[in-house]
Amino acid sequence: MSRPSRLLTGLAGPVLACLLALTGCSSLQGTGDKGYVSGDGSVRVVAAADRGQPVQLTGEDLDGKPLDLTDLRGKPTVVVVWGAWCVDCRAEAPQLVAAAKRLGDRAGFVGIDVRDGSPEQAQSFVRHFGVPYRSFYSPDGRALLQFQGTLSPRTIPSTVVLDGDGRIAASIIGQIPSTTTLVDVVEDVAAGRTVRG
Repeated sequence: MSRPSRLLTGLAGPVLACLLALTGCSSLQGTGDKGYVSGDGSVRVVAAADRGQPVQLTGEDLDGKPLDLTDLRGKPTVVVVWGAWCVDCRAEAPQLVAAAKRLGDRAGFVGIDVRDGSPEQAQSFVRHFGVPYRSFYSPDGRALLQFQGTLSPRTIPSTVVLDGDGRIAASIIGQIPSTTTLVDVVEDVAAGRTVRG
């Protein structure tokens, strides 16, 4: 074997490893192999005058029991879009659990589980992370249609904060930046602030 051939053969393994690593990283931003788009986690706030109609969503939770978003009206509600299959959802779960505990009864929390093949998959996720709130089970993602203009069927994970009237007041597409960021956004919505002061 000539020297150039040996050199190319020796480089093939490291080059292939680098290409695979780059491919893996690119799937974390943009479209992943599960067909979802992860955002950058920036917070978008909607001024009270610009909020649309209250979001209407009814369905069943992971145990097959009725769940209605209107039951959470009267205080801000955090709506978390997630799937047990989603790597970013697993990464942010502890922060969401911490936010729910910090806010206590000052805010409602509800999840929308999408694209899990069975409720059992989702229930395992909930048990593993100690998620304290219920989730709509929406394997086909139809529940996200109620959030048109804010969410698409591929924006997973995402978090929406509704005001006390059930209107979209803020959204975070992608992983939440931190527990504190989410708590601050919810407190701003509760106080009627649209810009953190």
